[in-house]
Amino acid sequence: MPQIKKLEQEKNCLERSLLRDSQLERKKRTRRLIQKGALLEKYFEAEHLSVEETEELLKMFSEYVNGNKGSKYKL
Repeated sequence: MPQIKKLEQEKNCLERSLLRDSQLERKKRTRRLIQKGALLEKYFEAEHLSVEETEELLKMFSEYVNGNKGSKYKL
């Protein structure tokens, strides 16, 4: 019986650890998205654009940018 309780505690500990890891990754992603959005607004002067208008603007330049970015910026 004590062994079962110990295993359950270890399982709960692992689950909490996984949850913390996923929350940390989500926070990192959110921060990265906010930072990139701020850079987009800064360099494209896009503060006044809606989300849809911003997407249209990015679509206009995406093919050119993706075709001409150096190997440093490619996957």
